[in-house]
Amino acid sequence: MSLPLLANVAAQTIHPVAAQPLTHVVLFKLKDRSPDNLERTAAVLRSLDGTINVLRHIEVGVNVVPSARAYDVALITRFDSLADMEAYQVHPRHQEVLAFMREQTDTAAAVDYNTL
Repeated sequence: MSLPLLANVAAQTIHPVAAQPLTHVVLFKLKDRSPDNLERTAAVLRSLDGTINVLRHIEVGVNVVPSARAYDVALITRFDSLADMEAYQVHPRHQEVLAFMREQTDTAAAVDYNTL
C-alpha cells in the first residue's frame, strides 16, 4: 500500500524550498546545568538578536520541566530563505556564539523546516 502523503512530506523535509521561509530549531543539553549557567547560556544565545541582518526572529527558552529526556535550552530562529540561514551559519557573530556553545554543550539536536 502506497502512502503518497507521507512520501510528499519526506521529500519536503529532505529538500527544503529555497525561497520559502525557514525555521531552524536547536535543542541543547548542557554540561553544567546549574541555574546560573543555564541563564548565562541563554543570554549568550539571545545576544544574537539584532546582530545578523538575515536573522528575522530569535527565541531562546530555558526548560522549566526537567526530566531525563528533556533538553536544557531551546533556540528557535527564522529566516526568509535557506540561503539566508546558510549566510547566518557562516556569519562571524554566529561563529563566536557557536564556539561558546560547543564548549557548553554535552548534546545537541537540530531540525530545520519550511515555515508555512
